[in-house]
Amino acid sequence: MDAYFRWDQANLGGIMRIAVYAFDDITMFHLAAPLMVFGEVGRLGLAPDWQTRLWSDRAGTVRTIEGYPIGEVAGPDTVEWADIVVIPSWPQSLTPVNDELKTAITSAHARGAAIVGLCLGAFALADTGLLEGRSAVTHWEVMPLLAERSIGSKVDSSVLYIDHGDVLTSAGTASAIDACLHLVRKHLGSAVATRIARSLVVAPHREGGQAQYIDRPLAQPVSDTTMAEVQEWALSHLDEPLTVDRLADQARMSRRSFVRHFQQSTGTTPARWILEHRLQEARALLETTDWGIDSIAAKCGFGSSVTLRQRFAAAFAISPSAYRRQFADQRGGNMADTTPKGTDVIR
Repeated sequence: MDAYFRWDQANLGGIMRIAVYAFDDITMFHLAAPLMVFGEVGRLGLAPDWQTRLWSDRAGTVRTIEGYPIGEVAGPDTVEWADIVVIPSWPQSLTPVNDELKTAITSAHARGAAIVGLCLGAFALADTGLLEGRSAVTHWEVMPLLAERSIGSKVDSSVLYIDHGDVLTSAGTASAIDACLHLVRKHLGSAVATRIARSLVVAPHREGGQAQYIDRPLAQPVSDTTMAEVQEWALSHLDEPLTVDRLADQARMSRRSFVRHFQQSTGTTPARWILEHRLQEARALLETTDWGIDSIAAKCGFGSSVTLRQRFAAAFAISPSAYRRQFADQRGGNMADTTPKGTDVIR
């Protein structure tokens, strides 16, 4: 089953070795996105055993499309070392993957490494056959080409990234940061991902299901400040009923105008945005507290524990209790004991 957030049995907080592929004429940005996000994990001391290495088809130097040489790039044997192999982009010509690279990627996948294709990197995954029978995403401009290139896969222009657990693809450019933060969140938890996002001064979370921006005529949008203020207010009132009408009143707009401007600003609906952030708040509380499920449901605005369980399982393919056990088991049960009096804890 496809899911934007598929929970796997990852070694939470343990050793993680990430190999990022570089090639001649790659852009500095595409190369920097995974290096910055994953490198920040170690630089901030959040998981010292996370390591990132740059590799290419041959050891030596690659030259970016901007003309800068990057030396001391490792060779393809680095893939044998990696737990995650990242293809951060691909040549604009969309040339087919050569046999050596194809073998390296498929061999890594066969032994259990996760394979990540960011932006045009999805084409490399398509050529290896790893997208066969799966949904995938890439930059919106070349979605039709990916569909032609990967017969048997389903391309989806409505999402920022899709994670199948062993294979992940992302949409264009800045979506690479969202996908990399998602991987950090998946393996180290929401608090760590939020800390990194704050350090990099980027949005701490954009769901995989948020639409990428496609070239279409748009009406003059409301100022970003207005939407940002409404979102900030909503995040501080997640435990309260947050209807569209209430959000529109907060923005001092009509319901119809608010919905239109909110979608233009965020790429999603107000209801979907609220649900995603309630789920993230629930996930953070499961990771960091001993609160009972009823207390978490109330704090996050789900109304009942039944609703929270249903929504959580639908989004993450795991129950809240099982999710908490994964973090407690991997971290020795060292969650903050902040259970409100009179509530039952879940384990």
